Amino acid sequence: MECPMPTININDQKLIHEIFQNTKTIAIIGLSPDPSKPSNQVASYLQKAGFRIIPVYPKEETILGEKVYRSLDEVPEGVDMVDMFRKPQVANELVEVIKKRSDVKTLWLQLGIVNNEAAKKARELGLNVVQNKCTKIEHQRLVQS
Repeated sequence: MECPMPTININDQKLIHEIFQNTKTIAIIGLSPDPSKPSNQVASYLQKAGFRIIPVYPKEETILGEKVYRSLDEVPEGVDMVDMFRKPQVANELVEVIKKRSDVKTLWLQLGIVNNEAAKKARELGLNVVQNKCTKIEHQRLVQS
């Protein structure tokens, strides 16, 4: 019987602080146009906090005043962080797309999202990986400390 792989997660506040310090542009995968949805609330917060957000969503032309792309593949500009609000299995495909890019430094899977296989692959690519944490909550914690 095989032991389950432990959850890969960054709990190091110093590293999370460094991630935010070194991040200017965040592609938000699954950014809903609906202001009542967590992805929209988090993206709005990050935008107001000074980050450039790039919405990645299958519909809409603009969300939060930004041009929407259908996939990370389509984003022409540099991206420091990919912040995912999709089902955990989507992270596997996302890592394959990130592999083709040289700009992404961090893969962040939002609160409630864990994919250890994708996290391991992303780490092997040299990325910072955060799982099961909210960028808004973590950024607020850093600002308040």
